[in-house]
Amino acid sequence: MMLEFRNPIPVLVLADKKKGYALYVTSGGTFDNDLWCVVLCDGGIIRHYTSSQILMQHNGTFEITKLT
Repeated sequence: MMLEFRNPIPVLVLADKKKGYALYVTSGGTFDNDLWCVVLCDGGIIRHYTSSQILMQHNGTFEITKLT
């Protein structure tokens, strides 16, 4: 199953310390990580990451604040 976000979600890619926006996520099922499609702020490159490779950067609805 794929879930496309109406508003892209700001994320931080852990390995590269790069900021980006998640466009959609596909379910990895019960035993695998979900697969996230992220467009990076630096250059607009689109990459796919597992849920263990990214962090949500800011979301006011869930009271998640930016990482320092």
